[in-house]
Amino acid sequence: MAKDELQVLNALDIAKTQWYHFTAIIIAGMGFFTDAYDLFCISLVTKLLGRIYYYKPGSSSPGSLPPNVAAAVNGVAFVGTLTGQLFFGWLGDKLGRKRVYGITLMLMVICSLASGLSFGRSPDSVMATLCFFRFWLGFGIGGDYPLSATIMSEYANKKTRGAFIAAVFAMQGFGILAGGMVAIIVSGAFKANFPSPPFEKNPIRSTVPEADYIWRIILMFGALPALLTYYWRMKMPETALYTALVAKDAKQAVADMSKVLQVELEEDRQQQQEKPKEKKESDFGLFSTQFLHKHGLHLLGTTSTWFLLDIAFYSQNLFQKDIFTAIGWIPKAKTMNAIEEIYRIARAQTLIALCSTVPGYWFTVALIDKMGRFRIQLMGFIFMTLFMFALAIPYHHWTLPHNRIGFVVMYSLTFFFSNFGPNATTFVVPAEIFPARLRSTCHGISAASGKAGAIVGAFGFLYAAEGIGVQKSLIILGVVSLLGTFFTFLVPESKGKSLEEMSGEAEQDDGNQTQTSHEIRIA
Repeated sequence: MAKDELQVLNALDIAKTQWYHFTAIIIAGMGFFTDAYDLFCISLVTKLLGRIYYYKPGSSSPGSLPPNVAAAVNGVAFVGTLTGQLFFGWLGDKLGRKRVYGITLMLMVICSLASGLSFGRSPDSVMATLCFFRFWLGFGIGGDYPLSATIMSEYANKKTRGAFIAAVFAMQGFGILAGGMVAIIVSGAFKANFPSPPFEKNPIRSTVPEADYIWRIILMFGALPALLTYYWRMKMPETALYTALVAKDAKQAVADMSKVLQVELEEDRQQQQEKPKEKKESDFGLFSTQFLHKHGLHLLGTTSTWFLLDIAFYSQNLFQKDIFTAIGWIPKAKTMNAIEEIYRIARAQTLIALCSTVPGYWFTVALIDKMGRFRIQLMGFIFMTLFMFALAIPYHHWTLPHNRIGFVVMYSLTFFFSNFGPNATTFVVPAEIFPARLRSTCHGISAASGKAGAIVGAFGFLYAAEGIGVQKSLIILGVVSLLGTFFTFLVPESKGKSLEEMSGEAEQDDGNQTQTSHEIRIA
């Protein structure tokens, strides 16, 4: 690494926390707010979609999505997200983080609106249109993962970097919370203004035509937060680390850094004769033996832990309404009209998010730079395993009416320790440990592995819960969490270290560096 590049990076590492850091958290974090809202609100409306489009007159069932349709509606966005993570992760290293950052946000805005406008002459065609738009919605969401994580890691100093990256991801908790609150408000308004026929008489047939607006409004609301931050995202400069290490333009890196840090940077440049630039041995590619030797186990650790975590995490989130119904916390569908059902499901999910999901994220933000990534992730997987088994093994004990509150408390703790644990750290670590020229790509690969786990959860748990029951499904999720504990030992600790130390880019290569010196200091 050339001396001028190293001085730029050192200035970033020792810089004090600036107001712009908090601005960047909001700008990048609103993408994750939208991500979580869009990915999780679908679980709130699938019951309603079944009642509206698949109720058969004269049937004793209120109507539900066929298993294959339910799996497609729940899982197609994850397929799009996986694809987007790989594509935009690669593109972020090729073209720069900022140049492709706005594309992902506009995809989310357009496809959120289009999802709510899904149309068709038959129920199946409406679901097909919805799945089409949710795939491309997921594609945009996928791009936000590697780009937001990489941008935040390259803006932050080494002392508070973990908290800043985790804070961006913690906006996901507010997105989950907002999804439940919007569903409560919208369904509550429709309950008041468009009352269904008394469901005590015939709850199954008490779906008013206006219920079709509810799921559309809920899905379309996800476009609003993304749209509000588009302008500010376009104003963000390219990260100084990308400009210095990948684009090899230290002078531009100084200019970009001065915009971010809002400090006076003085530069004393002495031009000397430059040697021709040669490809250094340290500039290895993703599919090289050097990468395999230096970072192969690291990539295996980040991909495997994220994969295992998302199997458990998304299974819990997407199908908690079925679990709550199984233990009797939410009444059976045939005892409620459609609007009442979505209101109760949203209220239950909002309570879980408020009491366990959101606090878990912010415990990580507060402690990640004190405890370290490894300890938080290991602790989270261990407690997830313990609470899963504590729910599953005496499962019939928890289904008794007087034990249901205990079940909800234990179930909430699994969410708390997934977020104060691997759900946050699996996002943070891949943005810190890989070289700058491969950072976005490797984060995209790690995130895509996680979404592969989410697909397993979305498709697999749906059939598992129906085929083998909730108890055995919880046991499986406990085993998955236990495997995550073991694979955590492949992930290095990055607390208190610079990005260059973790990636090995701090090593000098005197034989190939240019003889251009930039004296950079913070005035």
